[in-house]
Amino acid sequence: LNDKGAEKWILDSKPLPASDSLFYQDDPAPLFRKEFRVDNNLKSAKLLITAAGYYKASVNGERVGDNFLDPAWTDFSKRIYYSEYDISEMVETGKNSIGVTLGNGFYNPLPLRMWGSRNMRDALNTGRPAFIAKIILEYQNGKFDEVVSNEEWRYNYGALLKNNVYLGEVYDARKEIPGWDKPGFDDSLWASSIISSGPGGNLQKAFSPGIQIREIIHPAKIYSPRTGIYIADMGVNFTGIYRIKLKGEPGDSVVFRFGERVYPDGELNPMTAVCGQIKRKGMGGPFAPDTAWQTDTYVFGDINETVYQPEFTFHTFRYIEISGLKQKPELHDIEGLFLSTNVTSNNEFSSSNPLLNAIQDATQRTFLANLIGVQSDCAAREKFGYGGDLNAVSEAYIYNYDMKTFYQKTIYDWLDAMNDSGFVDTAPFVGIEYCGLSWESAFLITQYNLYLYYNDFDFVKEMYAINNNWMDKAARLHPDGWVDFGLGDHESLVPVPSELTGTAHYLFCAEIMQQFASLMSDTSKEKQYAHLAEKIKNRLKAEFWDKPYTKEINRQTLFSTLLYYNVIPEEEIPAAVDSLLTAIQKAPSGHFTTGIFGTKHILEALSKYVSPAKVYEIVNSREFPGWGFMIDRGATTIWETWKESENTYSNCHPMFGSVTEWFYRWLGGIRPDNENPGFENFVLAPFVPENLEYIKTSYESPFGKIVSNWKKNGEQVIYEFEIPPGSAAEIMLEKEPAQQIRVSCVSEPSFNPEKIEGLQSGKFSLSAGKYEIAVR
Repeated sequence: LNDKGAEKWILDSKPLPASDSLFYQDDPAPLFRKEFRVDNNLKSAKLLITAAGYYKASVNGERVGDNFLDPAWTDFSKRIYYSEYDISEMVETGKNSIGVTLGNGFYNPLPLRMWGSRNMRDALNTGRPAFIAKIILEYQNGKFDEVVSNEEWRYNYGALLKNNVYLGEVYDARKEIPGWDKPGFDDSLWASSIISSGPGGNLQKAFSPGIQIREIIHPAKIYSPRTGIYIADMGVNFTGIYRIKLKGEPGDSVVFRFGERVYPDGELNPMTAVCGQIKRKGMGGPFAPDTAWQTDTYVFGDINETVYQPEFTFHTFRYIEISGLKQKPELHDIEGLFLSTNVTSNNEFSSSNPLLNAIQDATQRTFLANLIGVQSDCAAREKFGYGGDLNAVSEAYIYNYDMKTFYQKTIYDWLDAMNDSGFVDTAPFVGIEYCGLSWESAFLITQYNLYLYYNDFDFVKEMYAINNNWMDKAARLHPDGWVDFGLGDHESLVPVPSELTGTAHYLFCAEIMQQFASLMSDTSKEKQYAHLAEKIKNRLKAEFWDKPYTKEINRQTLFSTLLYYNVIPEEEIPAAVDSLLTAIQKAPSGHFTTGIFGTKHILEALSKYVSPAKVYEIVNSREFPGWGFMIDRGATTIWETWKESENTYSNCHPMFGSVTEWFYRWLGGIRPDNENPGFENFVLAPFVPENLEYIKTSYESPFGKIVSNWKKNGEQVIYEFEIPPGSAAEIMLEKEPAQQIRVSCVSEPSFNPEKIEGLQSGKFSLSAGKYEIAVR
C-alpha cells in the first residue's frame, strides 16, 4: 500500500467541530462503497487497507478478516500499519462490492478533560477518520487488476451515530441502509469521496498480530437489582465487547453500562473504569458527561428482533447493566467477546495448588485484557501504553506469550513518541511527561528483553545509534548519574523516591548499553558505559547503603532493589538480606508492600538470596496484602493496588503480574542465560516447595519447546525435562547429601548417564532431548 501511488486517502466532507462542546453531538460514522468486476479465471484477490482511526471492511456484505479495532494505535503522523487480507473466496465472477465503515479510534477522540485537565486532542495528531485501500486481482493468465480508494468511491452516513473508545457507541437502527455494501445497491444519491493528504505517517505492512476475539465468554447469571434493570454477570473481568439478542419496538432504546464491580445491593459499580477519573459535573470539559463511564445505546428500527454488537469501542467489565428491555434476557442471549492482540500462547504454568492456578489465570486474563494494540496499564480508565508497566512485567508477558513482534511494534511506538528535551511516559505519546526515566527507559529495556529472550540482535543493530542518542539525553537530564525527578515505586504501600528506582533503572540502562556496545564491537562506547555504570552504582551504594537512610522509604523496595541490581558488595550481602527480612517481618501479615518495580525486585532477590520457599509462603497466602487476598475477594483480574478499591483504582492492571514471571523462573526454573541469548543455553533450576505436589511448566523458545515438570512420588521427586534441538541446559536440582540422582533419556534409549559430570552434585549439563530424572 502506497499513498504515493494510485490509491489515495479518502474521507467524508464534514469538517471537525468548531468547539469542544460540539464534539458530543451526533456524528454518524461514514459508510464508503465501491463496486468492481471480477473476470473469469481469477487466481487470487487481496485487500490491502488501513485507516486513520478504525475501519470495518466488507466484501459483498460479508465482514473481511478477523481483526477488530484495526489498525493498531500508533502516532498516525509518523507510521501507520496496514493489513492484508485474502479475499479470494469472498469475490465472485461478475459484479462485486466493497464497503468500508470508519470509526474515530484514537485519531478523532473526544475532547475529554482527563483528571480535569488533560485533553488528548492537545497531544495527539487528530483529524476526521480516513482510509486508504487497494484490491489486487490476479488472474491465471498473469494479468493484474486493481481497485483503489479514490474520489470514485461513494459515501453516506449510517446508523452508528456516536463512537468513542472510552464512552462507547450509540447505534440507531432506524438509520440503517439495507444492502449498502452489496452489489447492485443504488448509490446515485450518495456523495463522492474526498481525497485527503492523509495523516502523514509512513505506511507499513503490519507485522504484529491484529486484535481479535480471544475467547467467547458466557454469563454466569443474569439478575434484576430493581425494576427495569438487569445485570449480566459474565463471571470474569475482561476487555472487549459483547453480542446480545434484543427484542423491542421501533424507537425503543436499550442502554448498556459496564463495570468491574457491583455494589453490595447488586447495583452496577462502574467507578473503577471511569475515563480519566471524570466523576463530577464540569470536570470533563464543556458538554462532557458528569461521569465518564463506559456505555452503549441501541435504538430499535423496524426489525423487532436483532443481534447487536458494538464495533469501534472496547470496554473492561465483568458486569453489564441493561436498561430499556421489556423482559429479562436469557443466558444464551448474551456473549462476551474477549478482545486482545492475538499473541500466540504455547507456554504453560499449572500446579497442584488451586490458589496458584487462580493467580496465574487472573494474571493471564489481566495481561491479555491490556493488549489492545499497545500494552496498557488499564484498558478502561486510560488505555495508554505506559513504560513503567513495560519495565515491570515485559519479562512476565514473554514467559506467557510470544511477544517478539508486539514488542518490536512497541519500541517503534516509543521511537515515535520520544523527544530530545525530556522523558515521556507513554507510547504513543498522549502529553504526559511526569514519571521520568523509569518509564521512558522501557524503550531500551524492552530491546534488551527482545535480545535476551529471542536473540534479536538485528534489532539491537537497527536501534544502536538511536540508543546512544537516548543515553546522551539521559546524561543531559541527569548529569550526575542521579535520577532526581520522576515517579518512584508506584502503588508501594510506603513511599519510594525516584532517586532509588529511577537511578537503578539508569544503572541497568548503562549496563545494557555496555553489552550492546560490546556486541557492536564499539570499544570506546563499551568503556564509556562501563564507567557510567560504575559511577551510578557507587552513587546508589553511597546514598542508600553506606549510610543510614533516614527519610521515609519502603525498606522492602530499598533492599530488594539494591540486591537485584548487584549494588551491594558480596561480603555485605548477608547484612542486606537481614535488613530485607526484617522489613518483610514488620509488614502487614509479613507480606510484600512493594509497588510496580519493587514487587518484581523482591520476588527475585528474596528467592536468590534467601529461598524461594519464603516467596512461596507469601504468594500462597490469602492474607492482606497479596495476590491470594485479591483472589479471596473475588478478583478474576489483578488489581492496581494491594488494597481493594471500589471507586478509584483499576481492577485490571498488569503491574503486580510479575508474580507469573516468578512461577516460570523459580517453580519451573526456566531462565535465560545472558551469555547465550535466545535460550541457546539456558538454566533449568526448579524449586520444590513443601505442600506443593506438582507443577507443569513449558516455554516456547526460539529453538523449540522447553519443558520443566516435576511431581512428588513418595520420598522422591520426579522431574521431566525437555530441551529442544540446538540448545543445552545447565541443570540445578535440590538434593540432600544422602540422596541419589538417576537420569534416563526418553528420546535416546542408548543414553549413558554415567558420562554426566557432576550428576550427583545436582549441578550438571544436558544437551537436547527428553529426560526423566529421579531424586531420592
